[in-house]
Amino acid sequence: MGSLRQIHEENAWSANSHVDPTHSSPTPPDPADQLDPQELKWRDRYIFLRERGYELRPRYRPGWTPSWIGTSLERWKCEDAVDAVYPMLLDARSVKDGRQLCIKMITKKSDEIDIARYLSPTIPNQPSDSKNHSVPILDFFQDPMSPDINYIVMPLLRQFNDPEFLFVGEIIDFVTQLLEGMEFMHRKLVAHADLTSVNIMMDALPILPRGWHFLLPSFAPNGKDILRPRARIDHPVRYYIIDYDCSVRFLPGQSPIIRGLGGRDDDPPELVGREPFDHFKLDVFTLGNVFLKEFRQKYLGLEFLDTLIHFMMTADFHERPTAVVALQHWYKIKSRLNVSVARWRLRKPNETMGIKVIHTLEAAMDGIVNLKSLFDGDEIKTWSNA
Repeated sequence: MGSLRQIHEENAWSANSHVDPTHSSPTPPDPADQLDPQELKWRDRYIFLRERGYELRPRYRPGWTPSWIGTSLERWKCEDAVDAVYPMLLDARSVKDGRQLCIKMITKKSDEIDIARYLSPTIPNQPSDSKNHSVPILDFFQDPMSPDINYIVMPLLRQFNDPEFLFVGEIIDFVTQLLEGMEFMHRKLVAHADLTSVNIMMDALPILPRGWHFLLPSFAPNGKDILRPRARIDHPVRYYIIDYDCSVRFLPGQSPIIRGLGGRDDDPPELVGREPFDHFKLDVFTLGNVFLKEFRQKYLGLEFLDTLIHFMMTADFHERPTAVVALQHWYKIKSRLNVSVARWRLRKPNETMGIKVIHTLEAAMDGIVNLKSLFDGDEIKTWSNA
């Protein structure tokens, strides 16, 4: 701990200021050339994290001097000019194998780490379950400077809808994976309590095999090369549920009907009052709302989702289905879909005729692939593991 603080003090000037050679006194440092206070926390832990096996980007190395200073380079073209957007999250690379990772700094008291580790599919000696879509926890440890700070390490993921969905089959796969993930979580007696779109991510390496920049997701890790993603209909991705800071783990036999605040979704009727509500049924409603707002209201031709969404968003939580009932209902809907719908191009209500013609021609050229096994009966399969 002492060595980290010493490095901080010795490099504070060199890392965050520069001297104008045309004047006898240093010019005031440009805020754009400095780390902000939250970034300094990461810089102060660079060596500790490196020794732990995680290397941060060059911007956070002790003694960092902006690469554009004293050169003709434009700041916006330099990767080390990209500052932190999420104070408690930062990307890193595995020293061992170069894998892109995400490190989360946790400062508040909660059950988040315990629940995340309990659900993680990477826990040793835990039987694997194809329905488990909980974010993998690769490592966890305590901060060397403050006993109130802890860290969890996860794969680098990206928002589930970036890039946008292109084909109907991609949405069918998403719905299947998320319903199975919710059912698994509830079977493990964990209610997420904030199962909204911001907490659904994907492992996008199948469609972006070069990886991507944590804060510039349209660019390669070098921050310069523009990415061109593959279609997920041909390169299936796996979706993950993240962020358990609102989650509740129940004991066997314990009633899930307790007081709570809910999460980011204000639409569930039970959140209007202060009465106890079923936290499992809250997840069912909020995930149904994801299907409604992210798909049904954005794209045409998804009428097959209507009964599922209506069922999951039943106003009275006492009448609302459980996760397992919602999943079985979806399996029946999916089994009745013709396999050809998988390759139907998604259309938005405001598309021009020209765009529709282009998409129709593209879909015709793509042809119909053999996806029959994904629709047969109640098979517990998704495109990511079929």
